[in-house]
This record gives sequence, structure tokens and C-alpha cells, in this order.
Amino acid sequence: MRPGEISLAHNGVLFLDELLEFGRPALEALRQPLEERAIAVVRARRTVIFPADFMLVAALNPCPCGHLGNRLRTCTCSQFAINAYRAKLSGPLLDRIDMHVEVPALTYRELTAKATGESTAAVRARVEETRRRQYERGSRPNARLSTPDLAKVAVLDGDGHRILERAVERLALSARAIERVRRLARTIADMEGSDGVHGQHVAEALQYRFLDKEGV
Repeated sequence: MRPGEISLAHNGVLFLDELLEFGRPALEALRQPLEERAIAVVRARRTVIFPADFMLVAALNPCPCGHLGNRLRTCTCSQFAINAYRAKLSGPLLDRIDMHVEVPALTYRELTAKATGESTAAVRARVEETRRRQYERGSRPNARLSTPDLAKVAVLDGDGHRILERAVERLALSARAIERVRRLARTIADMEGSDGVHGQHVAEALQYRFLDKEGV
């Protein structure tokens, strides 16, 4: 038995382009390693456990033709085709993805405009400072905290609880998704240098769960 792509990406990044073009069984196989950071492969009464601690990054079109919601082109897909396409991404797998954001199509003028974003060095310095804050609280970053440890360091204030409660009722978030939101809100607070997790941090974390709003 040989390790697959997720084990070859161990301690790195696994990028899956056109995520929903993969078969449903292949996508569902991601659930165990995303949760346990290892995968058990069973073949001919033998079981081998491969490491699979990776960061999953994926891209997908909103529909089969790729133009749903596009300001520049018209979508030609039927609602049935759109629903069948999106059904490949199950709720349990979506819950294990911390952030999903929409990247809209840009006009020619937007594509050719002078870049005004931050430099890579500036972003790296901010990330390093954020990780330093997390390690000062303990021996692991937020992504590796157990549920009890997360509960200790990601205590929400009153606004945070109210915002998250409304989101749970409106979006029907699962317990796993709620934990992911709290984990991300704690990281956003760390990036701002805040000791507490406040309403604006929870609200921003929820903004990064675009597919929950779409009802995928």
C-alpha cells in the first residue's frame, strides 16, 4: 500500500481545484483525516495508518457552467443541475472547512488596476505575531486546541453569544460548525491583539462561512 495525496501533503497544503468535480466517495474520504490528522487504509485484511496532517485549500465553481452570480455572463444551468452539483459537498464535510468565501468575477479595469494590497512580508509578520500570542497561552496554536482548551481561551462576551445564537438559529449550524466559528473568532481576536473574543470577532468569523448562507 502506498500513501495517497493527503499523506503526501502531510505537514503542508493540499490544494484541490474544481472540488465538486471529484467523486462523492473521494470527497467523503477527507472527513476522517481532517478530524484525526491521520487516515487508516484497509486492503486485503491489512490496515495501515498514514499521517495526514495537512491544510486543505479548495476551489469550486458556483454551478456546472461556472457563471451563477456572475455580473459579466449569464448562468445557463437549471436549478436541478445546480442542486445536483452542490449535493456532492455534504454538510459533514463542509462543517470541517473553517472558511469558505466567494471570489467574484472581476472586470478588465479591476484586473488591470494597480495593486494596493499588503506585501507578503507584512502579512507574514502579522501571522507570526498572531502565532506567538497563541503559543504564549499554551503549547499549541488555536487549530490544535482540544474542545475543552478552546472553551477556556475562546470565552465570548455578551455580544458574541447573541450574534452566534442568531446565526445558529438562522443557518442551522451544527455543533462542529459552532466550534469552528469560535476557533476562528479566537484567531481573529489574536490578530487584532485582543485578549477577549468580542461580538465583532464572531461576526467576522461568520462572514467567512459563505456556503452556509447559500444552503449548500
